[in-house]
Amino acid sequence: MLAPQLQQSLALLQAPVLELKALIERELEQNPVLEEVPAAEAEPAQQSTGRDKTIEELDPSEPPADVAGDPAAETAEPTNTDDFDTEFNRLAQLDDEWRDDLGQPAAVAGHSPEEEEKRQFMFDSLTANSSLHEFLLEQVRLSDIPAEKRPIAELIVGNIDDYGYLNVTVDELAATASSQLQRNVPASLVLEVLKEIQTFDPPGVGARDLRECLLLQLERAGLKQSLEYRIVSEHFDALGKRRVPEIAKALGVSKADVQDAMERISRLDPRPGRQYAPDNDQYVVPEVFVTKSGDDYVVTLNNEQIPRLRISNTYKELMSRSAVDIPALESAFKSSPRNLKKALSEAVAAIKANEDSKAIALLRAIAEQHKLTQTQNDALQHAITQVMERRAFIEARNYIREKIRAGKFLIKSIEQRQQTILNIAKEIVKRQREFMEKGVAYLKPMTMSQIAQVVGVHETTVSRAVSGKYMQTPQGIFEMKFFFTTGIQTATGEGVSNTSVKDMIADIFKNEDPTKPLSDQEVVKLLREKGVMIARRTVAKYRAELGILPSNLRKVY
Repeated sequence: MLAPQLQQSLALLQAPVLELKALIERELEQNPVLEEVPAAEAEPAQQSTGRDKTIEELDPSEPPADVAGDPAAETAEPTNTDDFDTEFNRLAQLDDEWRDDLGQPAAVAGHSPEEEEKRQFMFDSLTANSSLHEFLLEQVRLSDIPAEKRPIAELIVGNIDDYGYLNVTVDELAATASSQLQRNVPASLVLEVLKEIQTFDPPGVGARDLRECLLLQLERAGLKQSLEYRIVSEHFDALGKRRVPEIAKALGVSKADVQDAMERISRLDPRPGRQYAPDNDQYVVPEVFVTKSGDDYVVTLNNEQIPRLRISNTYKELMSRSAVDIPALESAFKSSPRNLKKALSEAVAAIKANEDSKAIALLRAIAEQHKLTQTQNDALQHAITQVMERRAFIEARNYIREKIRAGKFLIKSIEQRQQTILNIAKEIVKRQREFMEKGVAYLKPMTMSQIAQVVGVHETTVSRAVSGKYMQTPQGIFEMKFFFTTGIQTATGEGVSNTSVKDMIADIFKNEDPTKPLSDQEVVKLLREKGVMIARRTVAKYRAELGILPSNLRKVY
């Protein structure tokens, strides 16, 4: 079982940039010591001169000595209260170094008021499209369907799927309507209401199959007497198999006329309700940008989407407090008589030795046995309160310590994620330079193990790093996994990406003579002439993946 911190690190690596942003925002809510650096706040440049040598030698990848300890093994009593200020100073210095050395992204320039106004107007203008059911019900309310038939109409609309098809039979609707309305509803009445709904928009809605859907659209277009209508109505099976000569002979028309009619039929919408379906488009944000600068390609990360983190100054101030403010206590008695100073020294020694009961007794004895000023009385009472609350202070201090450790690990994990993705992206661009220059046909075979060896990580790390990530290149936006393809050997012994081969096959079919479509075997011969050795079944597989029909269904007469 993976440790929680390792699980978090892997989750950050695998998350796409927008999901990463959400994860970071969740951590900001759960970890009080973390805060997001405002975009307008520029980080001051660190001046290396004048730094203390001991601070320079500290490793920011390791937590301070106090934080490195196991809080579960600590006692409630601090072992050395006087060392806490030193500890805090180191923590404060490390916090500054974390921001600088961990390479937090640069501040994002804000938008001008005019740009913000345009953005807000765009967001305000966005509206949610009504669903197909809502659109049909609105038409029912506006139609001339009598009130007594409207429950039947609403029942029919409720059984129309998102593509616009009625997915139950008329008899089933009649039985359901009879049960709901507590009266006999004949199938003929349901069919009558269905015919009315089939006149609604979008054309073809309410059809019970594809044939009826196409016929409804042709009827709406005033083409009931057309060749297209006859083909769909009388020769639907032959239409699906593109048997042009058979249809032409049966209808007594030329093959060219049938082919033209089939072309017009192909423009009808087989799923009329699709335009009202929920918007399931996935919008992607590139993780990596590749731009050409001179003869080189520059790879940069999309850091603008990732919140910049740091340890909160508020909690550093809380951490700066000692359990017992001994300097303040001693300062109040600075000008006191020798016997009073001696009594105070005994009390301070007890405080430092973590002998709380003895320390409280000695402090109270000082208050009772000596004539004190108001300032001294206040200092004593404050010290007594601090000693009594020392246990709670240690618990709070341990809590903050753990949160600082978690916050630091998160910042380091984000930086490590960014660096890993950047290294992988740079190696991809280096190996796929021809693709960047010329396009998909020049994509080279490349495996994740090859990249892993160069970058110095495990193959599974590469897989997680590219999962769901996108790269914006001069050739367009591509998922980073797109660049990892197996190869097909050429006649010269070199490897060519299967994606490139698929692109070559698509180009061959695109330029074929439609009256003499190429068979898969003929494509194999053409590819072998180009030096690509490939089997016929592989061509058939790639053709199917490209959505290209077999030669007998592509033939144009």
